[in-house]
Amino acid sequence: MAVDVLLGLQWGDEGKGKIVDVLSPKYDLIARFQGGPNAGHTLEFDNQKYVLNTIPSGIFNDKNMNLIGNGVVIDPIILKRELDGLKKNGFDPVAAGKLVIARKAHLILPTHQLLDAASESKMGEGKIGSTLKGIGPTYMDKTGRNGLRVGDTLLADFQDRYEKLVGKHKSILAHYGEIPDFSEKEKAFFEAIEFLKTIPQVDSEHFVNKYLSEGKTVLAEGAQGTLLDVDFGSYPFVTSSNTTTAGACTGLGVAPNKIGSVIGIFKAYCTRVGGGPFPTELFDETGEELRRVGHEFGATTGRPRRCGWIDIPALRYAVMLNGVTELVMTKADVMSGFEKIYACTHYKYNGEEIDYMPYDICTVKAEPVFEEIDGWHEDLTGIKTLEEVPDKLMAYVKYIEKQLGVPVKYLSVGPDRVQTLVLS
Repeated sequence: MAVDVLLGLQWGDEGKGKIVDVLSPKYDLIARFQGGPNAGHTLEFDNQKYVLNTIPSGIFNDKNMNLIGNGVVIDPIILKRELDGLKKNGFDPVAAGKLVIARKAHLILPTHQLLDAASESKMGEGKIGSTLKGIGPTYMDKTGRNGLRVGDTLLADFQDRYEKLVGKHKSILAHYGEIPDFSEKEKAFFEAIEFLKTIPQVDSEHFVNKYLSEGKTVLAEGAQGTLLDVDFGSYPFVTSSNTTTAGACTGLGVAPNKIGSVIGIFKAYCTRVGGGPFPTELFDETGEELRRVGHEFGATTGRPRRCGWIDIPALRYAVMLNGVTELVMTKADVMSGFEKIYACTHYKYNGEEIDYMPYDICTVKAEPVFEEIDGWHEDLTGIKTLEEVPDKLMAYVKYIEKQLGVPVKYLSVGPDRVQTLVLS
């Protein structure tokens, strides 16, 4: 068996959580492979809405196991709050034996969040747009070989290791000014650590490969989006991990030849949260309309998302990087009512017209070249069959398929799990 991978092809918020939830009955194991509580995967079913930050989005399916992989960074306080919230709604994955955590996953400390806030404040107008969850500083400690891991919580000298790392953080924070009091957060952290110890810990590399050797099905769930990848995104306005298919290998401990289907998700338009370049961004009433109808506000931060038309060169780039084998188009319902919609097919860049994502779109502006496409007016939210899909929407789908060379297999026409059509 192979590991299928599901990830976003834009700047995040593509609807990954919903689609993982939809596909989860097909899999024995759902495994988050990177990111942290800066993710906000929204799922809706039975007239209820859930937002998952760290827990894999297969948690509501009775059949499968869920793994928080070694590539994820974990805030114990947020994870406990998330699990407590699920329990109140009748879901207790820990008691049900449906959740395990990789021992090698790194922990987010309260001082990581202080470092995040101090660094972002120092940047002023050039700030990245961090969620201030401590993600970046935690990954920095990971690569700097200073970090604390989930498995460390069971060691006799965990407290000493914690104090040593916090001491390092305090010396850095002192350069920014007065160190804020974090005693209450620290108390909550250690209470959450005790809770964390009740969740089974595994070596994710052995855990996942055992599933594969037994012929079981595995889906790797990404967070954020391809264009936020630390290596291949719009650097420096990126996240701190590898959000691409390659990140699934290092974030779970699977070999590249164990990757199967790669399911790439994109919105029928495009959004971005925080700073950084966004060639197709709309600053007019159309952009406001997309934000309003699409409820484009961050699931984790509540920040309004920047909105714009679809960007074909960026999507083509993401498809190439990830080896995408099938596509999912989400939020087609949001586009209903526009007489004309537009797709960016090229950029005007450094005096020439190009059809690919260049090295630098931060300091050198990439001006979009748009192609006009007929829109559709029908309400899509009640559609149940392919026969009901408007011809102009299907023409848009076929247009995207031709541009990217990959079939669109799923079409989302609303936030609920039942509002998903299989096209092929």
